[in-house]
Formats: sequence, structure tokens, C-alpha cells
Amino acid sequence: MGKILFLSGAGLSAQSGISTFRDSGGLWEEHDVMEVCSVAGYAKNPSKVHSFYDKRRAELKDKEPNSAHKMIASLKNRFPNRVSVITQNVDNLLEKAGCKEPIHLHGELTHLRCLKCEQIFYHGYETQDKAVCKKCGSQNIRHHIVMFGEPAPMYKVLYEELEKTELLVCIGTSGEVIDVASMAMLTKDSILNNIEKIPKIDRYFKNLFTMPATEAAPLIKEYCLDFLKENL
Repeated sequence: MGKILFLSGAGLSAQSGISTFRDSGGLWEEHDVMEVCSVAGYAKNPSKVHSFYDKRRAELKDKEPNSAHKMIASLKNRFPNRVSVITQNVDNLLEKAGCKEPIHLHGELTHLRCLKCEQIFYHGYETQDKAVCKKCGSQNIRHHIVMFGEPAPMYKVLYEELEKTELLVCIGTSGEVIDVASMAMLTKDSILNNIEKIPKIDRYFKNLFTMPATEAAPLIKEYCLDFLKENL
């Protein structure tokens, strides 16, 4: 029975107004990434890091999923045992689209982590300055985002899912963080959707949709439905 793995990156949420590090005028240009997104930066100035993520959390509140999020959610919910959804994104737009339990590789903006007992809990869109651990009551709290210089434990899940995957669908990822090219080589079939061509990874995918994710969504959905039907 053929299984599909959706792996999404920043390009999935860009059309919903989520700022990305790589946009012109985006977060990379407004901040020194190593000051706000690294273990060393956090140790040096945790309040600056907290403020950075407080701002991003507040910006997320009114953002809505686009048709690509909804397409992924519809396939996941219709075929829960044959479709897996893993995202590099820390927003919750897949959840807002109704997707059941997508796996977040790099953490979630709407969640916080207790540094005393390691409890991860939902916090929503508010600042974290008055946050208290829901398990132990500690105020020693940090953002639940994987920073440069620390392990990303959910990557193990990604590669476990890849072993069961026959169709890999990558949406909005440049391959800079995750080597999606090598992943495509390990699967029977593959789709890559980016807004522009990326020759160094494009050539490893069997199907390319070089257009915004919202335009590609109906084409990807049709391809996936045909694949699921043909690989019972």
C-alpha cells in the first residue's frame, strides 16, 4: 500500500503572510540570526530572544491557512493511515486548516518549554513574560523552537517516516536545512513545489511544480489521489 509523506517549508506559509528568513526585507535582514536563533545568542541575551519570539507569536494570531494548507489537511484527514505530514515551519496554519497532528520538526510558536521539568505546553499567542509551567509551576520558561546549536529530536521521526514512504511531496523548501534531494532518491516517486527553480535539487525529483503553493495545490492533490488509487 503506497504511502505519501508531505514535507513542507517556509514556502507553504509565505502566501499566508508569514515572514521568512530568506525573504528580501525578511527576518534575516532585520536581525542577526545568531543572536536570536542560536544557543549562544540565547545564553548571552535570553530577553532579546524572548522578545523576538513574542513578536512572531503575536503576528501569527490573525494569520489564516491558504489553499495549500487546506489541501494537505484534506488528504491527511481522508487518508490518515496513508498520508503523513511533517513540517519545518513553526506556525500553526496546518492545524488551523484542520490537519490532524502534523509533526513539527523545529518546534511550535504557540508552545513553551519548561527548563525545570522539560514540560512542553500550549501557550497561545501571548507574550511569555508571565508564563508559568502548567506541570511544576516554574517560571523558568523558554520558547519551544529548536535553535542553531541544539539537537532536533523530531528528525528521527522524519527518517522513520521516510522509510515507509513511496511518494515524497516537498512544498516550499530550498533544501538548505534538510537534504530533500537525497530523500527524493530514496522514494519511488516524488514531487517538488517551489515558487522558482532550484537546479541543484530540482533534478532529483520526478515531478516539478514551479509556481506558488496555492497554484500547485490542486495539481498536487490530483496527483496524490491518483497515486493512492493506483497503489492500493
